[in-house]
Amino acid sequence: MDNDSMSGMKTMQDVHTKEIDLVNRDPKHINDDVVKVDFEDVIAEPAGTYSFDGVWKASFTTFTVTKYWCYRLLTALVGIPLALVWGIFFAILSFIHIWAVVPCVKSYLIEIHCVSRVYSICVHTFCDPLFEAMGKCFSSIRISTTKGV
Repeated sequence: MDNDSMSGMKTMQDVHTKEIDLVNRDPKHINDDVVKVDFEDVIAEPAGTYSFDGVWKASFTTFTVTKYWCYRLLTALVGIPLALVWGIFFAILSFIHIWAVVPCVKSYLIEIHCVSRVYSICVHTFCDPLFEAMGKCFSSIRISTTKGV
């Protein structure tokens, strides 16, 4: 093939080898509505009921470090198995949607179009004349109201 025909072809990037961003791990902001829990969101001392400064600093450090390492430990132990489960789940979901749902919906739309044509013929054949005749019968009825005292 020459270069002109090669440049006209669409190039496809392999999603398995693309680089991932290790700094911005939520580029599409899908977790913006998830509760972000920091120390200040959970523990707060109102004015007049302060603990010792050292206790407050130690509590902050303990909370922050514990949350950090528990999250890391949980993701290390459970993250990869869950990624496997979710990968299988979404593969099955995609497969069902592509190979079952879309063809069924397409088939339904084709069949319903045929049924709607038959239904339309029946309505125009039987119902239209009936209602036109009833309309002509009732069109000559005149109602007048009088107020009696």
